[in-house]
Amino acid sequence: MTASIARTQQPRALALPTASAASAALWLTAVILLASLAYYFLGYDQGAVSVFGSDTHVHEFVHDARHFLGFPCH
Repeated sequence: MTASIARTQQPRALALPTASAASAALWLTAVILLASLAYYFLGYDQGAVSVFGSDTHVHEFVHDARHFLGFPCH
C-alpha cells in the first residue's frame, strides 16, 4: 500500500517570478533612496543643520525613535 502512494507523488517544480535587470535596479534604487532619507531624518536632522532651515518639527516628530535606535541628540 505504501509503494503505490510513493509512486503517485511526483516532485513539482517551483514557479519562480521573472524579473528583469532593469526592474531589479529600479527597486534597488528606490529602496536605497528611501533608506537614505530615513537615515538622514532619524540620524542627522538636528534642526540647526536641517534641510528645512532652523525648523525642529521633523526632529521633534522622530525624537523618541532616535533614542530608541541609539542616536544621540542632546
